[in-house]
Amino acid sequence: MSRALVDARCVRAHRASRVRFNDRAARSRASEPRSNASRMFSKHKPFDAASLTTPRSIVSAAGDWGCPEQGCPVDVLRTKRLITAIKTPYLTSGKVDLYAYDALVEAQIEGGVEGLIVGGTTGEGQLMSWDEHVMLIAHTAQKYGDRVLVIGNTGSNSTREAVHATSQGFAVGMDASLQINPYYGKTSRRGLIEHFGAVMDLGPAIVYNVPARTSQDIAPEVMFELAKHKNFAGVKECEGNVRIKGYTDKGVTCWTGNDDEVHEARYEAGAVGVISVTSNLVPELMRELLFDGPNPELRDRLLPLMGWLFREPNPIGVNTATAMLGVAKPVFRLPYVPYAADLRAEGAALLRDVGVANAQPLADDDFTLLREW
Repeated sequence: MSRALVDARCVRAHRASRVRFNDRAARSRASEPRSNASRMFSKHKPFDAASLTTPRSIVSAAGDWGCPEQGCPVDVLRTKRLITAIKTPYLTSGKVDLYAYDALVEAQIEGGVEGLIVGGTTGEGQLMSWDEHVMLIAHTAQKYGDRVLVIGNTGSNSTREAVHATSQGFAVGMDASLQINPYYGKTSRRGLIEHFGAVMDLGPAIVYNVPARTSQDIAPEVMFELAKHKNFAGVKECEGNVRIKGYTDKGVTCWTGNDDEVHEARYEAGAVGVISVTSNLVPELMRELLFDGPNPELRDRLLPLMGWLFREPNPIGVNTATAMLGVAKPVFRLPYVPYAADLRAEGAALLRDVGVANAQPLADDDFTLLREW
């Protein structure tokens, strides 16, 4: 029997076992109360805090399989318009609050989000240990991998770390990786190509260009070279719609990384969609903006909230908003601190303006700032 046939049978067996597991999980979830995050976006019955102590009896039916898929097909990834850079909530101990996280993910899926960036800048991967980071990717992939694409932010300014984390991410079930260019210790054009080639050899990847954070632009000639790799899915581009149009005209798939430019990116510059922060709060409205045709009225309705979310460096705004909405505890890992009281009051009003009515400004002493965790 050929190796290709063995691999194909392994993949089919793994997929079938994952479906069986997720069918059982779905039946279990259907009977469980839903948390505040789900309630924020729907009219289902309210959350019952007592359910948090209910023992979980489901175990994976996957068994001991030895040939995991290395991500999803690149062509599938390129069709996904709405990808959320999901926020990571914390307990007062500073550890990841998986119950709150699951409620946020459920709300994203119910709102029509097609993919999640796990442990991105918004999810504070930069403040996680790699153990935490890979754990969260594994948790998301195993629990939600049949309902949403799971894209792990496994990039690093060290090629060795990026390769190791990306390998682990694929081993625990992520569909693709998000890869950033080396920051602080910047490299040459050839170094960029070698760095990205090393991680793309492991599976599908979205290249992330955000010079405001890395202090080094990935120039178009480099991006076109990277696009020749079979596992290059596209680019999350933060350098604006002129750059995006230059890529899409030549067949390179793009997601804008700028929420406030998404309408023009989608309908004028040819971007497939957005990797969004705002969709943490209003996934249905972001989906409507991307799927239902040009809608300047909805764009203008959302722009004030988008502007507020980025009044200070991301993820400060979305962390503050999710705390005010009660879908994440008001716990911040330093160096992030919440918006000041006047900005919180403004944000509560802006959330009401887009139909999210249960935001509370909170007091300064409601927030916990962690120096260690």
